[in-house]
Amino acid sequence: MNKTYQTKITFMPRVLLFLLLCLGLTSAVVAQDVVLLDIQGAIGQATDEVGKMNAGSELTLFDPTTFMNLIIRFGINLLVTTILIRFIYYPVAKRKDFLFTYMLISTAIFLLCYLLANVHLDLAFALGLFAIFGIIRYRTDAIPIKEMTYLFVIIGLAVMNALVAGISIAEIALANVVLIGLAYGLEKVWLLRHESRKIILYERIDLVKAGNRVALKKDLEERTGIKINRVEVGRIDFLRDTALIKIFFFEDLQEGHYEESFDKEN
Repeated sequence: MNKTYQTKITFMPRVLLFLLLCLGLTSAVVAQDVVLLDIQGAIGQATDEVGKMNAGSELTLFDPTTFMNLIIRFGINLLVTTILIRFIYYPVAKRKDFLFTYMLISTAIFLLCYLLANVHLDLAFALGLFAIFGIIRYRTDAIPIKEMTYLFVIIGLAVMNALVAGISIAEIALANVVLIGLAYGLEKVWLLRHESRKIILYERIDLVKAGNRVALKKDLEERTGIKINRVEVGRIDFLRDTALIKIFFFEDLQEGHYEESFDKEN
């Protein structure tokens, strides 16, 4: 009697273990079927999305509607950029290097934004594109604030002319005219003249004193040939009898053009 009872006690855990194993295998099979169904559904959905993207991205030889839209938008952007840079900025700044840079950057950004306007970009691709544009920057000379402002203006105009939708051409033209009018008013009407500066290593340490500012300005004008507006005294080295002096002047009143970049290289 005791032997039979011990046999049942020993056999019961084995039965329970077998039942648990069967239950686990059944759950695994069911879960595998569910995962397979999910994978098949995801593959089908991805296939449909790729089919839609391929159907919408087929190239055509010529589309009159989109072609005329590109021509009108590009014409507006090129006209506005030319007026802003060639006839408003350049007569005052006389910087051919920035004239070249502004025209090409405006054209490149407009075409890039217009051609990628209907492209589906995921987050990773968009961040990668932003990182690429973040790497491309000026590393040689620091851009003055005024030139940086013009750079932001032409980038904003290019993006606006390329991507703005749902409004008429007249409204786009009005927005461009407003920016051109504001730039013209600041440069010509209100006569906000560009004041340039140069840093000079000056050796006449006796004229650096506060009471000799008029003599200091006169001596600097005779040596440099620049009509100076104001003078600022910087670091003074009494061991070498030198001082760093910053002079300010209007470029349009001078006979020659003075580049600010040479001061920043030293």
